[in-house]
Amino acid sequence: MTSDPAAPAMRLASTGTILHGVSVGEVLGVSTLADARLIAGRSGLDRIVQRLNVMEVPDILAWVKPHELLLTTGYPLRNTPQSLDRLVADLDERGLAALAIKLGRYLDELPGEMVEQADRLGFPLILLPNDVGFDDILNQVLTDILNRQAGLLARAEDAHRALVQIVLAGGGMREVAAEVAGLLDVAVAALDAGGRILATAGDAERVATLRATCQAVESTATAAGTVPAAVRDRPRAAATMAPDRHYAVVPVVAGGHHHGRIVAFSDSGALTPSDVGILERAATVAALVVTKQEAVTAVESKYRADFLRDVLTGRGGTRVAERARAFGWDLERRVSVLVAEIDPDAEERSTQDRMLAAWQSAVRKFDPRGAVAGFSHEVVAVVGADVDTVRLARDALAAVSDCTFSTGLSRVAGGPDLLPGAYGQALKAARVGRQLHGAGAVAHFDELGVYRLLSLVNDTEELHAFVRETLGSLAGDGDAENADLRRTLQVLLETNLNVAETARRLHFHYNTLRYRIGKLERMLGNFTEDAHLRLNLTLALHVLRMRGI
Repeated sequence: MTSDPAAPAMRLASTGTILHGVSVGEVLGVSTLADARLIAGRSGLDRIVQRLNVMEVPDILAWVKPHELLLTTGYPLRNTPQSLDRLVADLDERGLAALAIKLGRYLDELPGEMVEQADRLGFPLILLPNDVGFDDILNQVLTDILNRQAGLLARAEDAHRALVQIVLAGGGMREVAAEVAGLLDVAVAALDAGGRILATAGDAERVATLRATCQAVESTATAAGTVPAAVRDRPRAAATMAPDRHYAVVPVVAGGHHHGRIVAFSDSGALTPSDVGILERAATVAALVVTKQEAVTAVESKYRADFLRDVLTGRGGTRVAERARAFGWDLERRVSVLVAEIDPDAEERSTQDRMLAAWQSAVRKFDPRGAVAGFSHEVVAVVGADVDTVRLARDALAAVSDCTFSTGLSRVAGGPDLLPGAYGQALKAARVGRQLHGAGAVAHFDELGVYRLLSLVNDTEELHAFVRETLGSLAGDGDAENADLRRTLQVLLETNLNVAETARRLHFHYNTLRYRIGKLERMLGNFTEDAHLRLNLTLALHVLRMRGI
């Protein structure tokens, strides 16, 4: 072969891909290399050989690939022995596994600098016997590589078949972890997206070590760097291994979402790429388990939601208590209804999912026999009368950091037949509470006072007309002076016309406030003497405060 100045920097990839190989040490064990001698680079005997190449041209660097065993007689270098000094460093830089050379015909010896460099880099230099042909080496080593590849692929296929069978037989994470632990002789932990351990398998001591590591990762008190990086980094896209290769972590991804990870630990030897390949297949099967569980959960949630909706709208039928018990709910006792309604500015779909999870967790904590279900834009819970509903609601609210839902609490209801009324109370409390206090409000129906009555008026146009007739020009916010006068009127009514207290609250001089009162009476009438007018003014101000009505 002759050198071509226009040759590419790297030869084109072959159509097939070798994923596995044999170590340089194993190559030296084949029969054709029985008389071969390692003359440098002993620390690199674990380098992996995936392919072989023969050096036929001086510019061989343009044609080599990583993980190659390069064979040469030294013929291309016979006229430029000085290039040998840099050859080892150049081959090592390109990721080659080793260099095997025949001496005596074209090269009598290798420079000492070359041997020293190979030892320093851990790059194996192999002296080949003169009576062995390159074709024999190529055939035997490639056969070993392909046999190794075929064996590892067959192992991976067997593992995949066994893991898929677990899913087909209805198994879950526990069975998947146990199968992987048996296949690889390692400890295995399956973790959810939050780092909580779902299942473990393997030798008890190894599992204890793995549990301690996983818990250390989740603990905020553990300093970064004190646990294996492969576990600490929580990979979401690809498998990773710790530097010592005793830990490996593979993400579990389904539907484009990260659902957790599978972590393996071996104390008997380093995990191999083949082992990681099996872990990746296990992660795929675990994703199937997650998808199946999510589908089952979605169906169950729909049945729960449909049933609870029927009960709350009075269409539950005659066997409400019995059907509720099938879901683990107790609706025969005295209960309260809570409604958490998504606030208008929230992203409804993502908020709904987080809301439901937060409420399910809170209800389990406060009342395991309580009912909870998600509707289209709200979550409804039915809990025992002895539960602190305000605390429960605030617990759920705190679990959703952006506070994008408002909660209403009903009066206590004495049985399933009274639940529709209690549901209406809670829904009304949620909506009026939001109008009065803004997003994220928690309001009890009994605390709404006059707002409860005003919320029952369906004709909002009539309410607006009442406000305009009663407050006149003070009803709008277009004029800053009128808005300020309306504030003065509100505080006066709240203090029962106590001029001194009103002046103190508004930071006015007494005479200034007396002047304002006179101006208000010229606009609205003699409200300081007319109790009925004061009632009308108070109601009009309450209507204005109820935003959205």
